[in-house]
Amino acid sequence: MQTSANDVWKNDWVVRRFLEGVRGGIPYANDQLEVMLRLLDAAERQINTFLDLGSGSGLLAIAILTRHPEARATLVDFSEPMMEAARDLLGEDTNLPSFVLADLNSPDWAAAVQDDGPYDAIVSGFTIHHLQHERKAALYRELLPLLAPGALFINVEHVASASPWLEDAWNEAMIDSLSEYHERQRTGQSREMIAREYGRRPDQEANVLATVETQLSWLRDAGFADVDCVFKYFELAVLTGRRPAT
Repeated sequence: MQTSANDVWKNDWVVRRFLEGVRGGIPYANDQLEVMLRLLDAAERQINTFLDLGSGSGLLAIAILTRHPEARATLVDFSEPMMEAARDLLGEDTNLPSFVLADLNSPDWAAAVQDDGPYDAIVSGFTIHHLQHERKAALYRELLPLLAPGALFINVEHVASASPWLEDAWNEAMIDSLSEYHERQRTGQSREMIAREYGRRPDQEANVLATVETQLSWLRDAGFADVDCVFKYFELAVLTGRRPAT
């Protein structure tokens, strides 16, 4: 049976390698989380329920729960190893999140979470770029009715560079950041080793990147208001849109 490129994220080794060797080396990761939290604060609404799409190990959910500890979180991912990592991090939380194993490639995913809606926020981190472009645009349309009026969607995302030259500059910036991370962790890996591993990383075929401009257009077409890119560093971006209040 043929498998998709995204199936790499169902592999325990790939997930462990990403969480241990890459996730902590993403440039400005804390700043992206801070932008997400600032947007939620600016919305001036109580976060009683929120949805984390492609939740991975649960880092976005943890950041929101730190600020809104009484909120009820629903975490969605199609990778059982990632969901196990999230359970390990969040499993002792007094307000236990809901964990939903679902694939965003299929529109059926929404039926598994709609009963807990409407949500006061929907967030996603480095997930939607794995979908084909037509599916990304369709997913944005599926998100809008899951949000309460006036509630935000925030996408912390990997986006396409505008040119090959900018993509090369991004790759060098990412390798530098990973090298600094490994130096802090004292893993003994040189920049050359990290660059070699980065160039042959097993998950890169799963990336289907779209530009910021394209994604903002999809959000507007889906009916979102206040659509914008509020953070960008090369191929890292924070995109947002709000369901109209009326």
